[in-house]
Amino acid sequence: MVDEVTPEDVKRKLEDGDDVQVVDIRQPAQYRRGHIPTAINVPLPDLPRQVDEIDWGDDVVVACPIGESSIQAARLIGSYEEVEDPDAVRSMAGGYRAWEYPLEEGEREA
Repeated sequence: MVDEVTPEDVKRKLEDGDDVQVVDIRQPAQYRRGHIPTAINVPLPDLPRQVDEIDWGDDVVVACPIGESSIQAARLIGSYEEVEDPDAVRSMAGGYRAWEYPLEEGEREA
């Protein structure tokens, strides 16, 4: 099972200067239109070929468009033998959409 982290938690970690590695698995055109600061772009179809080329950090957050395919990608990254702590690889709940358009306190997603 892959744990999820909220966009607010990711923002807080980045603002606090924590060493969090954000991996954006959207297509390059989507990434160029906007992305989480410091995020690297590794499109999901390319991830299996590139997983062993990346120096994975201790705290990895995977972001996708809406928070679904990032779970699959986090599983893949966590299964890679060079990742010391698979539990430190998490999916960002709600994906980039939730990052770009956060819900107000008490709001619910439709």
